[in-house]
Amino acid sequence: MLKKYGIDVQELPEVRSVILYAENYEIVAKDPQVAVLNVGQQKIIQIICSGLERREKERKPHVEVSEEDIQFVMEQTGASRDEALEALKKSEGDIAKAILALQERKAGTT
Repeated sequence: MLKKYGIDVQELPEVRSVILYAENYEIVAKDPQVAVLNVGQQKIIQIICSGLERREKERKPHVEVSEEDIQFVMEQTGASRDEALEALKKSEGDIAKAILALQERKAGTT
């Protein structure tokens, strides 16, 4: 029926999940039925669902890590630059926690 108006509809029955990501939350469509409507050069995605669920994202503070901190952690642990940077980010910039985490990981692998 829509073909006579120049609209081609393609159903996507294999879709099991639809999640819309926003900066601080995501919306999950429950039991989605998805179709793509091709209208000229544009595509319209139609989602029919049994309900929507809003999930708040955990906000992690942005951590600025100085080169001096990275070098210090590397010197204290023998870790690579990437390992030191990752540990500092995971510890939210806490140098002592980063060093302990790297030392514990090193002790667990020896």
